[in-house]
Parts: sequence; structure tokens; C-alpha cells
Amino acid sequence: MSAKIIDGKAIAAQVRAEVAERAKRLLERGSQPGLAAVLVGDHPASKIYVGMKQKACAEAGIYSERVDLSADTPEEEVLAEVERLNKDPRISGIIVQLPVPDHISEFAVQQAIDTSKDVDGLNPTNVGFLSRGNPVFLPATPFGIVELLVRSETPIAGANVCVVGRGDLVGMPLAIMLAQRNDRANATVTICHTRTRDIGEHTRLADILVAAVGKARMITADMVKPGATVIDVGTNREPDGLVGDVAFDEVKEVAGAITPVPGGVGPMTVAMLLVNTVTAAEALAEHR
Repeated sequence: MSAKIIDGKAIAAQVRAEVAERAKRLLERGSQPGLAAVLVGDHPASKIYVGMKQKACAEAGIYSERVDLSADTPEEEVLAEVERLNKDPRISGIIVQLPVPDHISEFAVQQAIDTSKDVDGLNPTNVGFLSRGNPVFLPATPFGIVELLVRSETPIAGANVCVVGRGDLVGMPLAIMLAQRNDRANATVTICHTRTRDIGEHTRLADILVAAVGKARMITADMVKPGATVIDVGTNREPDGLVGDVAFDEVKEVAGAITPVPGGVGPMTVAMLLVNTVTAAEALAEHR
């Protein structure tokens, strides 16, 4: 029997409807949430992602502002733009779309974003709060993955989780989140990476397997525990379209539940960014 498909589009639509209600209540109190996206350069995928976020903001009743900077913009000008947004009362959330050009330090840009507006959860101070179990904002993609698991009624507490990939944006923060002591976590987490000797030895033990490596179809059926929940974070572009890090057609015959690509984790990332933006706006409204 084929795996249950975890429909990220449908779950994201539920989340976005909830966000729209929260945004409406804020607006009735005279405060509209606002998200600013800074885009440096002409990276085609980044333009698409920022456009999707702007569209989602409009649908949810969130003000959005897009700041386009040329690829040769000096780092100090990018930081100055971030500081302007930090001070702008219309803006409750700020993201700088990655990647940025090589001459700009991602760390410096992330550090420049006010922690109370850092809705990507990438400011080093906010990363520290996350690691201590007191997050200001949860990073959008890991947040979305946890939300998918919770809303699809996948048991997390006590589960063996294997996260393949240790990146700063997904793998590492997700592993930290799932291992923590709270009612959406309490899992036993293994992280696999390029130096892991036999990745399959670890993945076959996982009740929940998360693939976040950026390598098309790396996870094959023989690497999956029968009945496991498989979350595919990959977005690899091939001539016939987007494919994930999981060999979907073969793995769905082994797994108990699986996310598709596209239509799985991707929509959740945008939805949870909106959640963080409204949460930031609510916090700012309380202090006005």
C-alpha cells in the first residue's frame, strides 16, 4: 500500500487562514503587520521566492515592502537598509533573502536585523535563544516541518528521528527543536551528514526521516524503515521540473507517510514566515 501523502498545500492554507484572522484582529486595533524583504542581486529563484512571500502577505492582510538592491551594493549599504527597516514602525518583520553576493557577509546581515523583527530566526542571538529552548522566532522551514508533523498527527514524542543534513537553515535547527523538552518534541534525534560513514544504517532506524541535503533523489527505498514518515525538504531543479532529495516513487511504496515535492514543505515555509510576522506585530502592538 502506498504511503499517505502529507499535503503541505492544504495544511499551509489552514495556517494562512489563521494568520489572516490574527492580522484582521490587529488591524481592528489600529496595527497592521508588515513584512520587509531585502533582495540583493538578480538571483532568479530568490525573485520567485520573494514574489511568493509578497503574494501571501497580500492574501493575509499583511503589508509588504520589497527592497531591491543591485548585486554590487556594498555591504555597508545593505546593513544601512536593514537598520532603516529596524526603525520603521510599519515593519514588524524583516528578511534578507539568501543567498547574498559573496562580498556580503550573511552573518553580518543576520546580526544586523533587530531580534524582535528577525522573523527568519537567523540573528545569532535568536539562534542562541532557540538552542536554550526559549526561541523568539522559530526558523520558518523547521517550524513548518514540525507543524506538518503535528497537524498530520505524526507522533513525535519518543520517536527516533533522523535528519539528513546539518545546514544552518534547516537540519541543525530542526534537530535542536525536535530534541527539546516540550509537547511538540521529545524525540531522539540523529543527524547525518557528508562524513557519516553509512547513512542508511541510521535512516533505517528512523520513525521520522527528514531529507535536507540538496541532492536529488538521494534517499532511496532501501534506506527507509517500513511505515516511517518521510519529510522531503529538497528542491532540486531538473529539466522536467522540481524534484526532492527523496526518490519519491519508490519510497512512497515503503513509507507510511511522505511529503511531495513540490507541495510539501515549501508552502509551509511561507506560511510559518507569516505566522512569525504576525506574532512579531502582536508583540510590538503590546508595547505601543
